[in-house]
Amino acid sequence: MNTDRKPIVVLENIRKSYPMGEIIVEALKDISVELAEGAFISVAGPSGSGKTTMMNIIGLIDQPSGGSLLVGGQRVEHLNRRELTRLRREFIGFVFQSFNLLPVLSVFENVELPLLIGSKGLSKGERKDRVEYFLEEVGLADRRNHKPSELSGGQQQRAAIARAMVTKPRLVIADEPTANLDSSNGERILELMKKVNREEGTTFLFSTHDPDIWKMADHILFLRDGAVESEEKK
Repeated sequence: MNTDRKPIVVLENIRKSYPMGEIIVEALKDISVELAEGAFISVAGPSGSGKTTMMNIIGLIDQPSGGSLLVGGQRVEHLNRRELTRLRREFIGFVFQSFNLLPVLSVFENVELPLLIGSKGLSKGERKDRVEYFLEEVGLADRRNHKPSELSGGQQQRAAIARAMVTKPRLVIADEPTANLDSSNGERILELMKKVNREEGTTFLFSTHDPDIWKMADHILFLRDGAVESEEKK
């Protein structure tokens, strides 16, 4: 990995704790890492290691209990809710395990939605071209008018991946993006993500148990018990 890349995300002594009955659970313990712009990054670790908590904090979905977080050069603890929402919407794409597709919208409309909500300034024709390009890339061009309930789990996952990348965000956060895919489609999606990473300079951050993603990653963080156990940069 090119060590001259500037960081796109910086975590400084990030902590996260929450009460569980009378016990305080420390989900993250003083995590300090830098994630380079344009990197392909995997966060690994056993269940309960803090992967999801860390991803939610980086994705501005959750707030840390302590420490400092910079995303795209902005120190986010000083941003209000509206500013956080704008940064999350314009800077980050998400691939959730639960898909989060809107059931009343078609596949095309679900993928197009981030372009309508954001301030990308695209014309209707440009939006159509962008959506159709990513639907073709994930193998769903022939399902563009179907509702999510008419798709298999793997097809819904591919629609969610197209939606995450359609705005060409600087950072894509993906929670087990290949978990619902067979090996052929999983390989196809990873190749698409690597292509977007290479050609657009998009940073990808994965929480995954998939060894194929680990092989493709140029930065791997291993978490255990809420702390970074080890870190590998290729």
